[in-house]
Amino acid sequence: MRTPMVMSGSGERILFVHARPGDESALTGGTIARLRADGSRVVVLYAAAPAETNAAALAAAPTAAWVATDDAAVSGALAELGARSWHRLPPEPDLTETLHTAIDELGATAVVVGTVTDALREMATTAAHEAGLPVFLARTVRQAPGQRLIAIDVGDHLDQKLRALAHFSARWGVTDRTRTLADGSTDLITDTETFLRTDAPRRSLPPPAPRPARLTIANRSLAGLGGLAAGILFGVLGTIAHQATLTVFGAELPIGLAIAFVGIGALLLGLRLVVGDRFVVGLAAAGLLLTIFVLSLRGSGGSVLVPAGLPGTLWTVVPALIAAFVLAWPKLPPRRR
Repeated sequence: MRTPMVMSGSGERILFVHARPGDESALTGGTIARLRADGSRVVVLYAAAPAETNAAALAAAPTAAWVATDDAAVSGALAELGARSWHRLPPEPDLTETLHTAIDELGATAVVVGTVTDALREMATTAAHEAGLPVFLARTVRQAPGQRLIAIDVGDHLDQKLRALAHFSARWGVTDRTRTLADGSTDLITDTETFLRTDAPRRSLPPPAPRPARLTIANRSLAGLGGLAAGILFGVLGTIAHQATLTVFGAELPIGLAIAFVGIGALLLGLRLVVGDRFVVGLAAAGLLLTIFVLSLRGSGGSVLVPAGLPGTLWTVVPALIAAFVLAWPKLPPRRR
């Protein structure tokens, strides 16, 4: 089966890994050209030094000359495809580290593996998956029967691919859309390149944090009594202090009222977060509000702790709003560690 192309697009940064120069053009040349046309960055890595790709020619001429010739062929082929960045991979054991470094330096969003070498394919795939990146393995339908392949239409860039292939005349000949290998076999260069996508394995989620044990009836009753007592205490202290003011530059600031509201909020919210039981918070709120109500009544001698005025009105209304807000707030799930 084939799915639409999902690898290219503006802003992509794709690392290609191939065994030998020339493979990038034969296996992924159209894809490279399409990616570059879409504004993506492309870097190609080769496992073998270019001088090693033509042993017969290497034996017939000085090493340095053939290195330069093959370097020129690689650069020329990639230039045809619109890419210029390529590097040689070192031999093991530095190979894995180099792959990780190349992925990090490019800031790769995907890795395309066109190599036919099993060991290099496995190392490149492992490095990509360790970085959390998808891997696109160059595969034909015959190589992956029954598997879901991604088909990339490279028809608009087929001429670029053919010109890139022509730079490797030591490996094959190209006539029209037919490639003839050194052993005499031929294959047709089509306008489609196919890939098998393998995603990085998902990391298993840690087990959910155990729920806190429910309070027993005795402990809940004791906690409720403690909350009630704390509510009464805060009600008394707040009623006494809510009329206090602080004069700053001629302006009176209701410092007592502010401290009382902060204390009430801290008490109720703290109980809600620590105890997690609305029953305890409800008793604390009940003790607080009942105390404020009782102390706001006129005494037998005519004295009043909560005189009429804006501070007194706020002191009788705002604590009820704070209590309602804290009690109505939904319970948050426990955090994963």
